[in-house]
Amino acid sequence: MVQALQEIVAARRQGRRAGITSVCSAHPVVIEATLRHGLSRQGPVLIEATCNQVNQEGGYTGMTPADFRDFVLTIAARVGFPAERIILGGDHLGPNPWRHLPADEAMAKAEAMIAQFAAAGFGKLHLDTSMGCLGEPDALTDGVTADRAARLAAVAEAHAPTGHAPVYVIGTEVPVPGGATEALDHLQITKAEAVAATCAVHKVAFARAGKTAAFERVIALVVQPGVEFGHDAVIPYAPEKARDLSSALGGLPSVVFEAHSTDYQSAAALRHLVSDGFAILKVGPWLTFALREALYGLDAIADVLEGQPPRHGLMRRMEALMQAKPAHWLRHYQGNARDLWVQRHFSYSDRIRYYWPEPEAEAAVLEVEARLAGRRIPVPLLRQYVPCVSAWDEGGDGFHEVLLRAVAAVLDVYRSATEG
Repeated sequence: MVQALQEIVAARRQGRRAGITSVCSAHPVVIEATLRHGLSRQGPVLIEATCNQVNQEGGYTGMTPADFRDFVLTIAARVGFPAERIILGGDHLGPNPWRHLPADEAMAKAEAMIAQFAAAGFGKLHLDTSMGCLGEPDALTDGVTADRAARLAAVAEAHAPTGHAPVYVIGTEVPVPGGATEALDHLQITKAEAVAATCAVHKVAFARAGKTAAFERVIALVVQPGVEFGHDAVIPYAPEKARDLSSALGGLPSVVFEAHSTDYQSAAALRHLVSDGFAILKVGPWLTFALREALYGLDAIADVLEGQPPRHGLMRRMEALMQAKPAHWLRHYQGNARDLWVQRHFSYSDRIRYYWPEPEAEAAVLEVEARLAGRRIPVPLLRQYVPCVSAWDEGGDGFHEVLLRAVAAVLDVYRSATEG
């Protein structure tokens, strides 16, 4: 199915508009919503796992690449989505999870990781070796980055199933996964000349590694088109500012751009991105942000139906959990106690998404669901707290359907941008 990604590149070369949404999440509701959303049209669904979520050591999800593949395919079978229409991708594959180690050790672990991604049938591999390891500068030279990317590609080529050669995404100017943690007033759009230089240095590195055929399957470059989000702000795409960058694709007919951190962009901005050659739109935190909005809204609805103003019990329980286990947010949020409180629950970077799989969080969500079971929710009340949903199935699985619809509302925005 990776041929569908190569067809997007071909469409661009022929002057036709084409794009695809890359869903970067490991939450089961997000995966189910994505696959259900894909049932209503033809073509592939692209689902990606990052090196921090999923790796040979389990990542923060506890899943290896094969585990993640089976996780997605199990959901697909349940909802009736054809497995052959699923493209699995590995995102930010490189030494990032182990950059606290010396480069040789970190790269050895990165090689073991990409071997498992390739062997598990992940067909789209983003080679991200731009970060320094122990004792190295934070950002490496293009030459070092390309040499390390070629090393990883060689491993992937050796472990991919016969007849299922992967496609690759490269780049040396890779935005921070999950949104920025610093001020957004100095965002730098990738220079057009840097694009050609990146391609050239990778082409040489792949050839030196004896992997010219693999380089011919590079379909995209990760660049910074001038989009980003922080805790409470979003930088919208400005086509006029990215005109030179977009025009650089004219000299590189075999690739498109991959845009990271497109979460929270408007439908118009996303459409402009695709039209300008940023054909792969990655989204992740926005999907779980929408899920959290729906969960908090349903918790408030349960209180109202019980005859009282919202008590925000779910929020209080999630707050206690995040305070007890601060590792996922402590280094990412800044400010005084009130700022941190707001960011823990409402930051666009949505660090709360790491906590939903915790047993305490699952129990709290199940309690909200039980309080709403068999209840009738008047439409005006539903609109007040979950405005993206206009109906409640009191005789069926209304709670779960509301969560799916909240995620699908975001996917609708991306569909309108990538299709037609």
